[in-house]
Amino acid sequence: MRLAFSTNAYLSFPVDEALRRVAQAGYAGVELLADVPHAWPAGLLDVQKQAIRDSLDATGLAISNINAFMMNAVADPRQPYWRPSWTEPDPHYRAIRREHTKRSLQLAADLGAPHITTEPGGPLDDFPTRRAALECFYAELMPCVELAEELGVGLLIEPEPDLLIERFDEYLEFVDRIDSPRVGLNFDIGHAYCVGEDPQDWVAKMAPHTVHYHLEDIAATRVHQHLIPGHGAIDFAATLREIAATAYDGFLTVELYPYGDQPDAAAAEAFAFLTPLVEEARLGRNG
Repeated sequence: MRLAFSTNAYLSFPVDEALRRVAQAGYAGVELLADVPHAWPAGLLDVQKQAIRDSLDATGLAISNINAFMMNAVADPRQPYWRPSWTEPDPHYRAIRREHTKRSLQLAADLGAPHITTEPGGPLDDFPTRRAALECFYAELMPCVELAEELGVGLLIEPEPDLLIERFDEYLEFVDRIDSPRVGLNFDIGHAYCVGEDPQDWVAKMAPHTVHYHLEDIAATRVHQHLIPGHGAIDFAATLREIAATAYDGFLTVELYPYGDQPDAAAAEAFAFLTPLVEEARLGRNG
């Protein structure tokens, strides 16, 4: 297990500077934001992709994931992070999400990234029934699944509070109808905690589906507000022990986008808190 940090905390910096700062904080990997100002796929030239490759080489960072969840570039006034969604009532508007996902998959292939993450459908009230919303999500997602298979890139669904798929059982029910080895789970431990699913209790059950982890803390109120690990109520020691017990050997990406005013301090504090816990979990498994 290795620690990575998401560039969505560095929206005030160009991508090369964001990568430099993530590496300086000690992380081995970086989650690249497929959005402005870092790597919005619709406007990314080949020379810009090469510049990202050069920055990765210069910093020694590996790409842990490409975050195609956020869509600040669209500047939707309803919600700047995950609108437009997969379940927009207007088919032309939800096509923006579908095509963005396709471009992000191609970006991952171009940069050698293993997978991208996407939202788990849209807000619960966009369709008259849950079944209709799930059918819409499935229909929009499947062309992206086909492209993911063609490119050899993972397409990871990330359950999110207040969106169509919030809980792990809902995720399992949805993906049961998708027959693709390229579709997997982005296990966000903070999101799980928000919906009453303490992450340490779900790691083993979801391990066959989990391809990547997001880490952030959440207050004891379970309100969805990302906090620096150690500032909330999540039992990180227990969760990391459970992850290590599954023999997971990928990245654990810290996602702290609310700390855009002080990203360096947040990244450094998270790294200092998590590093000994990761090492302890690793030693416990090997011991």
